[in-house]
Amino acid sequence: MLCGFEKIVEERILTAQKRGEFENLLGTGKPLAFEDNSFVSEELRLAYKILKNADCVPPEVELKKEIEQTEDLLVGMQETSEKYRILKKMNFLIMKLNSIRNTSIAHEMPQVYTEKLVERFGNSKTC
Repeated sequence: MLCGFEKIVEERILTAQKRGEFENLLGTGKPLAFEDNSFVSEELRLAYKILKNADCVPPEVELKKEIEQTEDLLVGMQETSEKYRILKKMNFLIMKLNSIRNTSIAHEMPQVYTEKLVERFGNSKTC
């Protein structure tokens, strides 16, 4: 036996079926596409799904996108003060990303100027 709320829901579904509201729905006859969210803990899956449906992106992802855009900007630049300014901005964004993550230093994203220093000192001649 159905309780009051379930009975109302069941009646509305049957009425909609009789009117043909469930015919020609998008994806009819196709298998459901499930997202692989096994990398997300069970407690956070619902929250992530809600954020995704609302087109909200976690701050870490936004920072990664901004870092990628800044890297793309740097690729075509000549050695100028503007390139230095953008390089400083990118290093700041990387530092901000690393501080948000709260992971081991081994898993942090390296800042760009460290690579430049290694290149410079590796190529220089010693006396």
